[in-house]
This record gives sequence, structure tokens and C-alpha cells, in this order.
Amino acid sequence: MTEDELRRELAELLTRQKLGLVWEHSAIDRDKAINANVVLPRLDHALSHNLGSEPCQNLIIEGDNFDSLRLLRATHANKIRVIYIDPPYNTGNKDWVYNDRYTGKNDRWRHSQWLEFLYQRLVLARDLLTPDGVILVSINEDNRARLELLMDEVFPSRKLGSFVWKTRSGSNDEQALFSVDHEYVLVYAQPGFKFRGEAKDFAQYKNPDNDPRGPWKTGDLGKGHTRAERPNAYYPIQNPRTGIWYPCNPAVVWRFASETRVKDKSTLRAKTMEQYIREDKVIFPDPRTERVVVWKTKAELHAAIAAGDVPLRPKTKMPLLTMDLPDLDFWIGKPVGFGRPWFKRHLRDVQSELRPVSSWIRGAVEDDLSDDLTINLMAQRSGTGEHSANEILGTNAFPYPKPLSLIKALLEQATQPNDIVLDFFAGSGTTGHAVLAINASDGGNRQFILCSSTESNVKDTDRNICRDITAERMRRVMAGYVGTPGLGGSFAYLTLDLVDPADAQLDAGSHQITQLLSLRLQGAAIAPSSYLDPMIVLAANQDIAAVYIPSVTQDAIAATVALPHRRLLVFSTRPDTVGELLTAAGKLCDSRSVGKEISAGQAGSEQTDLRVRPVTEESL
Repeated sequence: MTEDELRRELAELLTRQKLGLVWEHSAIDRDKAINANVVLPRLDHALSHNLGSEPCQNLIIEGDNFDSLRLLRATHANKIRVIYIDPPYNTGNKDWVYNDRYTGKNDRWRHSQWLEFLYQRLVLARDLLTPDGVILVSINEDNRARLELLMDEVFPSRKLGSFVWKTRSGSNDEQALFSVDHEYVLVYAQPGFKFRGEAKDFAQYKNPDNDPRGPWKTGDLGKGHTRAERPNAYYPIQNPRTGIWYPCNPAVVWRFASETRVKDKSTLRAKTMEQYIREDKVIFPDPRTERVVVWKTKAELHAAIAAGDVPLRPKTKMPLLTMDLPDLDFWIGKPVGFGRPWFKRHLRDVQSELRPVSSWIRGAVEDDLSDDLTINLMAQRSGTGEHSANEILGTNAFPYPKPLSLIKALLEQATQPNDIVLDFFAGSGTTGHAVLAINASDGGNRQFILCSSTESNVKDTDRNICRDITAERMRRVMAGYVGTPGLGGSFAYLTLDLVDPADAQLDAGSHQITQLLSLRLQGAAIAPSSYLDPMIVLAANQDIAAVYIPSVTQDAIAATVALPHRRLLVFSTRPDTVGELLTAAGKLCDSRSVGKEISAGQAGSEQTDLRVRPVTEESL
């Protein structure tokens, strides 16, 4: 080992003991992998779709997603708002490749290999998120615990929660008569992230009694805790106008505290039940129509409980008074109402006009449980439903693809109209399909980046998932398929070349440099008329043009001077000479070395700022 490597190894050994997830890895190998080479993009025009003269931000990247993420770290750092991935589940059924071979169930290191495989990719993905970005990760029951601990390490204090997705309705392979019918989607978000929610329906708010506080609707007075969990919230309440008493539900205690149960009222964060009653915020049943009973003796009360002739829970019809209640004698000799009081919820008291998203993703055949409080997402079962990859491609091309309904539902809530969505386990391309479908429904301009490998192996050297499934599905979705109209759009198909950092400037071709600079400048690929042109315009607006000069010649300088833009950002192999010539021609020029920009953000180098540096008339 070198001295630096030895220091790193010793530091790792001294700090390895910790609470949490531990797996076999080498920090030195991690550093070597990330800095091994420079990743350069190559545009494959033939595999791209509908490319024109405009930059294309929809990208499909063929190659190992570790290399794809290294490239994106240099081009899209802090630009991706939503990442969704469906990584291999590490089932041992040849569902993923590690070190060029499938990992089987009997591999004693498969869990460590899986964790390290994901860790290296998640660390890179973390640097891509915007300050209000989010990553959504699908996983099954078997590996949820491991993945959650890994996510906690990569995204400390960023866990927002998890969705539980109903994937099926029983199966024939249950063990111990226990059917696992769900999967998860873990959610880790930056501090500025929020789901979009959905506007509440205020049509239910009326004012039949001309309440001066305005429209209102009835709400539940109960809260989701039992008598055992919240003993202080279990107490009887009385209508002060009629004297009628109402028992509390032992399974759903009152939402508000009682003045009779709280010693120090200053500790309360909300008003008490008695305050709300005095403010006429509790709606009691109409005494003209309500059944009211008085049990004069304990025997009468016991007989009523035995006969089930006591107030009942509204939904389950279970008795509110039972023989095991400790305060049963309280109800003897008091008028007891059989109706239920409700809370008077005024529109002006609504703190948010949006309903949050429920963590439960129901199946397609389940009832919609959405209400005024939450939105209940819906998704079909895994690998089923219309518009799946297998239906679009006409073959059983991809095993168990995620249904379009699932990804669409998640992205509708997670994205804004102009977001970039990344999936670096793109597989069947469902994420890209969902992005296009959402844009078609709300007129948005979301862009997708799909990273997929070929998954070729020794037995099947021609296998290419990215080309034949991911890209082909997106091509058909855009153009139309099986009687389904196309959603339109375009994508650039990129392949990756790995170059030694020491030789990057010499080995990189103009076609690779053009795409790399364009991706860094505007997050988009371009299709220039020719990579042999003396000067290539990478990006431009009315005032500024970014230009790449492959070879500094008189023709290249003349073509650059002829541009109508007064301010230029120019990349070339001879930045000083180019800067002098363009300045002499009256251009405000920021001239930079293309060699530095090739490796910027890669192979251990720092990311550079591609904003045009201030150039003034005085500096000329």
C-alpha cells in the first residue's frame, strides 16, 4: 500500500465499530472505482428517436449504471429532483450480476455484495439531487430492513417514510399460512421536498344554521388510540343544555383533552373538550329524536350490557359499555344518549388546503379509501395491466415489470411540471413511460434520464436490454403502438466510453467532447450537423453563445467571430490564444481549456462552474 492507502485502511479499521449495518467492503477499492477513468458519452443517432436541431433533455444511457452515475455527477450534480429506482431484490434467483456473474442463493457473501453494489451507486445518486429532491426506492419484504439501514447511512436524517403497495391477493406458495401480499417504496427526501398533495373539496362545507363563523362540516371527535394507549383521553362528556351523557369509545378515544384530567392546562397545545363545548364546536344529537336511557340500578345496567342494549360504536356496532370497564358505576342514574356527538369543523379553521398522500397504495380492485384527510394512491399488481412493456413489445420481454399505474401515481405526487426524473435501474422503461403520460395529462415538460445495462453475458453476447427493451419501448410509446396513439417526444441514446484520465484529452474525440460539454451546460444532448465543423455551437441565447472549437484554425476563429453574440464561452485546446484572438476581434470572451472540462467532476477532480465569468469592456 501507499502511505495514503495505509492511512485510509487504518482509519477505517479504527472507526468500523458502530451501531447499524456492517458489510464487507474496501474504502480503497471504492476510491479506485470512482476515480478509475473518465466516462465520456457518445451519441448513437441511429438508436435515438426524433432528434432535431433542438437540444434533447430526455436521455437513455446504455452501460453499467455505476459509470452512468459517474457521468451524471459531472453533468447533472444538484439538478435531478426525483429519482425512482427498482433495484435487484437480491433473491438469489439470478436477478442481478456482480463481478460479471450472477449471484446465487448459496453465495455466502451475496448480502454484502448486494449492499456494496447499491452503496456505491446511491452515494453517487445522492449528489445529483436538488435541495428539494427525493429518491423513491422499491423493495420487497425480504430485503427492506437491510436496504432501509443502507439508505439511513447514505441519506442520514432524510427518511420521510415508506409506501406499502398491495401487489397481489394471496398466492399458492404461502408458508405457515402467511401470504406476503405487499412490497414497499422507501422515500428519502431533502429538507425542501413536499409531495404535491391534492386540493381539498370544500363543497361539503355548508352553513345550515347561519353560524356567524361561516360554513362548516361535521368531523370525528375520536382519535386513533385505544383506552389503554391514552387513558387520560378516555372520559365521558355531557351536553350542558340537556344533561345527557355520552360514553367514550374504548377503541378510539376523544381527540381533545379534558379539563378534569389535566393538572396543568398550560402544557396543552390545543383547546380542551370543555372549551370546544362552550364554544358550540361540539354537535350533540337532537334530543327530540335521540334515544335516551337511565339505568337506575347496577342490575339494570348489567342486564342492558348482557343484551347489547347500550350505545354502540358507529361503524363496528360494538358496545361502548362493557362489563370490564373500571368506571361502570358512573353510568347508574344518569341519562345516557345512544347517539354520537360530532365536531363542528369550520372552513375558516382549515390549516391546509391540500390533502397529504397516504402511505397505503391500494390494489386496483380495492375500494378507494381517500377522504377529506388523505389521498389514497392506486396501482395494479406487479407485471400486470395495460401499457406494460410486454404488451407494448408484444413478447414476454421483461419479467415482472413495475406497472405503469404505480410509477405514474408516485411521480404525479413527487414531481413538478419541469422536473428531471432519473431511473438508473430503468429496465423495462416504465419510469420514462410514466413521465410522458403525466406530461400528456397536465401539459408539463418533465424530462427523463433512463440508465440501463445490456445484461449481456458469455452465453448471450448479443443481449442488450437497454437497446431492445428500454429504448424500443420508449420509441413505441412516443410514436404509438397497438392502436394506442403516441405521446410524442424525443430521446437521445448515449453509450459510454471509458478513458484513462492521463490520456483523456488525447483520446477524447470531438463527438464525445461535444456531448459532454452540452450535457454539462444544459443537461441535454445535441445533434450537430457535423462533428468536423471548425466550430460547434453548444448552447446559445440572444446574448451569449457557448462554443467548442475542436481544432484552433483560422476558419474556426473566423466562424466564431461571425457569431452574432457579443459574449462567448469558448472551449478549446489553446484557451489563451483563442481568448486573445477573439478579444482582438471585439468579442467579450471567457476562454477555457477543454482538457480541464473533460475530467471536471470525474476521476477525483472538482466540479467546475460553467457560468460565464464576468467579462467587461474595461477588461478588454
